[in-house]
Amino acid sequence: MNILLFGKTGQVGWELQRSLAPLGNLIALDVHSKDYCGDFSNPEGVAETVRQIKPDVIVNAAAHTAVDKAESEPELAQLLNATSVEAIAKEAQKLGAWVIHYSTDYVFPGNGNTPWLETDATAPLNVYGETKLAGEKALSENCIRHLIFRTSWVYAGKGNNFARTMLRLAKERTELSVINDQFGAPTGAELLADCTAHAIRVALEKPEVAGTYHLVAAGTTSWYDYASFVFDEARKAGMNLALTQLHKVPTSAYPTPAQRPANSRLNTSKFQKQFKLVLPEWEEGVKRILAEWFTATPI
Repeated sequence: MNILLFGKTGQVGWELQRSLAPLGNLIALDVHSKDYCGDFSNPEGVAETVRQIKPDVIVNAAAHTAVDKAESEPELAQLLNATSVEAIAKEAQKLGAWVIHYSTDYVFPGNGNTPWLETDATAPLNVYGETKLAGEKALSENCIRHLIFRTSWVYAGKGNNFARTMLRLAKERTELSVINDQFGAPTGAELLADCTAHAIRVALEKPEVAGTYHLVAAGTTSWYDYASFVFDEARKAGMNLALTQLHKVPTSAYPTPAQRPANSRLNTSKFQKQFKLVLPEWEEGVKRILAEWFTATPI
């Protein structure tokens, strides 16, 4: 089986290189790849890549994910998050290939406090959400064999993320203020990658599983409580933090170009039932990644 991975150097792409390798011949690309085009600012280029490789499965972990920057460059966000996805979808349909694609809770309006279902009405608050929703539609309308995984609050051991930033600041400052009115589930790239590999195995045997799914770790927290958890784990591990006061603040305390949803909760019942998996509590993944950091190089 030939597997084509786009976006190999991102948080999720990095973990996918590990999880997809046992499934077959993996060709992993990013924007800098030489032999094939992995640059999503070039839709015809990535379409040609699909034509040349003729993969059985395409996994797309490439995207314009700079939420605030997307507000000032909507054309580029549309190109990366939708136009190139459509180009890939059309080529995949000709080949009879599967396309696995990642989307976001930002396709929803972010109101209320009930976890979003796949069937709930979409209403993005910002350009990023609008272009990711356009990408979902481009894929689902042009390629029958597709899996769209909506996720949120993604972190990984590699690269920058909320937990790493909080730990760095807690070493430097005695006081921090963290938003307490946005809710979701921190979801590890490792979990997404492992679930993707499993879902591909199932899809190859049962094509009827094609569709859109919500995929996040179990449970709910706020950014404030997430930070508190990280600091508690750090202190248990013997890390010296300068931090003595942690303040709760509303979203309005940190104005940003792009509006953020208050409710990023996603209902994962459909995914768990269809793929016969139990998704772990968010704390488990965060504990594991923190333990790796604490025993490796300093944060």
